[in-house]
Amino acid sequence: MADPHYISSLSGSQAGAVLITQAYRDQVPDSALALVVSDPYLAYASASQLFARQSLSAGIHPSAVISDSAVIGDEVNIGPFCVIGDYVQIGARSSLDAHVVIEAHSEIGTDSVIKSQVVIGHDCVIGNYARLHVGASIGAEGFGFAPTNNPSVSGWERIAQLGRVIIGDHVRIGSHTCVDRGAIDDTVIGNHVIIDNLVQVAHNVRIGDGTAIASQTGIAGSTTIGKRCIIGGAVGITGHIEITDDVVLSGMTMVTKSIKTAGSYSSGTAAMPTANWRRAAVRFRQLGRD
Repeated sequence: MADPHYISSLSGSQAGAVLITQAYRDQVPDSALALVVSDPYLAYASASQLFARQSLSAGIHPSAVISDSAVIGDEVNIGPFCVIGDYVQIGARSSLDAHVVIEAHSEIGTDSVIKSQVVIGHDCVIGNYARLHVGASIGAEGFGFAPTNNPSVSGWERIAQLGRVIIGDHVRIGSHTCVDRGAIDDTVIGNHVIIDNLVQVAHNVRIGDGTAIASQTGIAGSTTIGKRCIIGGAVGITGHIEITDDVVLSGMTMVTKSIKTAGSYSSGTAAMPTANWRRAAVRFRQLGRD
């Protein structure tokens, strides 16, 4: 019972046990066991993992393609049709589901779980206790191009992306999220970072320890995000800026310059009836007029 607004529902609850703070201990019916904790929501998170554990049997599926130079730790599970490149290192007790690709010279720490169809590019480093979900792309080529400046030829000259992706310990990366390798310097994700599905992390981005990023956020190249930040869904962050520690960006915020002071930031317009929005848009355009 993490939210006091629901305390009244306890009287009719058929729960056998209730996680609750001492302040509301007397609200638990006699039919239930009161488990008194300081933070019920955190306790629930820990308890939930006891019911969701998967028993992973160590072993290498015969269809997996593994380089002779790869180093595979003890009790590692490698699923069907995985491809493990030259000089890859995989730490003990890590698990790879089907169709995972790990390119040459990359390293995976211990006790990590990599779900189906994850691709990890060459020379990347993944820490211990990582969880990479279905279809995540780690270490793909960053979006770097130079205009040809030739009036007779329209096009772009590719800039080779020579950096790596370095991911710390206890990092969770959601399905179909892309973390691109650095152009020269590395793209770095700190420890205990959690990233939702469908997030774009561009080349040379650095994300500090303990930061959380929700779905559909895009972070442009060479931006640094501090520690313990919380970034809502569909946030857009421009490149080559810095966001300090302990910043909260609400959903759909557009960040165009550095944020140097901790706190909560928002932008955008909340939904309203179309007629009201049109009137507001007209007034907004008039604000810049003399």
